Amino acid sequence: MVASVDCKTARNIGKLLVWLAIAVAPLSVTWAGQGAGQHPYPWDAPGCPCEPVLGEGPPRSAGLVEAPLDAVDGTIHRILARRVAPGAVVLVARRGVIAKWKAYGEAAVYTNADYDTMAHPVPMAKDTIFDLASVSKLFTATAVMQLWDEGKLSLDAPVAKYLPKFAAHGKQNVTVRELLTHTSGLAPDPPIPLYEIPGDRQSRIDNVLQQPLVYTPGTKYVYSDMNFITLGALVEKLSGEREDVFVRRHITEPLHMADTMYDPPASLRPRIAATEYQPWTQRGLLWGQVDDENAWALGGVAGHAGLFSDARDLATFAQMMLDDGIYAGQRILSARAVQLIGTNWDKDFPDDATGLGWSIDRGYMMGALSGPHTIGHEGYTGTMIAINKPNDVVAILLTNRVHPTRDGASVVTAIRQVFTDIAAAIPVAIPGGGDAWFAGYGEFMNRKLTARIDAGSDGTLSFQTWYRNEPGDARAIIQASPDGVQWTPLARLAGSSDGWQSKTYKLPSGTRYVQFLYRAPSEVNGRGWYVHDVKVGSRSVTSWIKSRTDWLRQGY
Repeated sequence: MVASVDCKTARNIGKLLVWLAIAVAPLSVTWAGQGAGQHPYPWDAPGCPCEPVLGEGPPRSAGLVEAPLDAVDGTIHRILARRVAPGAVVLVARRGVIAKWKAYGEAAVYTNADYDTMAHPVPMAKDTIFDLASVSKLFTATAVMQLWDEGKLSLDAPVAKYLPKFAAHGKQNVTVRELLTHTSGLAPDPPIPLYEIPGDRQSRIDNVLQQPLVYTPGTKYVYSDMNFITLGALVEKLSGEREDVFVRRHITEPLHMADTMYDPPASLRPRIAATEYQPWTQRGLLWGQVDDENAWALGGVAGHAGLFSDARDLATFAQMMLDDGIYAGQRILSARAVQLIGTNWDKDFPDDATGLGWSIDRGYMMGALSGPHTIGHEGYTGTMIAINKPNDVVAILLTNRVHPTRDGASVVTAIRQVFTDIAAAIPVAIPGGGDAWFAGYGEFMNRKLTARIDAGSDGTLSFQTWYRNEPGDARAIIQASPDGVQWTPLARLAGSSDGWQSKTYKLPSGTRYVQFLYRAPSEVNGRGWYVHDVKVGSRSVTSWIKSRTDWLRQGY
């Protein structure tokens, strides 16, 4: 985890002109300038220490720009129109300020998988409670690390040391860390759904514990619910409490998360978002009952799924993580435990960066908010939480996308676009002020900035640039041409500039054109590419050739 920028540095950066650009039209050159005025907390400089307790406030007090934050509304409305989900709740906080918290659509509307509608659909509310699905894993991971803080377990100890039955079928050396990082060698799911296995809750857990490995531990990343069912059993064994009791006593009650629980009572059903219609489990429409079949078979309390919560409670949990394990004076985790949670332990699997239970830098899901210090997790029911530590940002999107069926449209692109909108609301400071070119966001696009230069220049191209793109993805290209047709690349930029950089390149003899070309070969965008103060020799380039930008399809 990266330490926050100190207040003095933030104030100095805040003196710079701050700007934000959003690609709004598929034509010509996109420039961004000061716009609505200075924003004192630009990208990677939230000015912390920030508020220790979350409170609502305007976007500016959170260091966010209102227009792109408002763009979330349009994105969500398109999601609902495409029937990706019936409804959603979005919460965005920065610097301890909840700048956006809004509900959309409906919490319950269908009676069956044929989309027959209820006589009286239930509108979504800001405090609607959702089945979190796999976001529950974050609470199991927190419980494990609380036990680690107490010295009750070692991350590199064999799981079988604590759960002897787990040693079956050659698993005696699998470690706790390998379960947390999905490198244990276990299959994704039990081979037989647990509700089809006779017996009580413990016998079904024992069935999971005794499953064989499907690959050698540590050699492959495979996301596995069985990892976290096992971790839930570990929490119960070492604490002597069932997981729901442990989570309540050690996490949700100290944080005053009153709407977070397993097996919510029937009295809360009017506040709960419905999930799917499940005739195969003979449960019909699920509304306040856990969606995941294996969690249901374990009494609704399992390490991999089963928790229900609302956006405000999850924001409290996330802010605790941002503040190194403490919230409103309550210490939930040690700072060292939080650091370990946010460390990428799966560097051998670059597309699957994983901390202890948390996913890291998943651009396909986190969009432009992703980065090496962005952690989060998604849930099968359409839920997502992300924390961007350098920006002190909490981003939560909760949907009921499986209502009434899991066979609907994917929610992944929707989540990615919402999180990109949120990232766009964090401004970038331009050194010295003025305008800069922003290459924009999009899917499978080519965006160009081209200038015809005078003959007789001294043969150098210089500019200042800021970029955050995918690691190893050199989509930002600087090139030169004698005729505007044949182009010679001067440089390709990949990854992150880590702030503004000055670049200078020697132009080939006969150069009459220079061009900045941004190619997005996939749907995943980082925070983007900015170019400022372009010069050829000592002359500033101010005249640009406008050319059409090709956007093959939108990013949502």
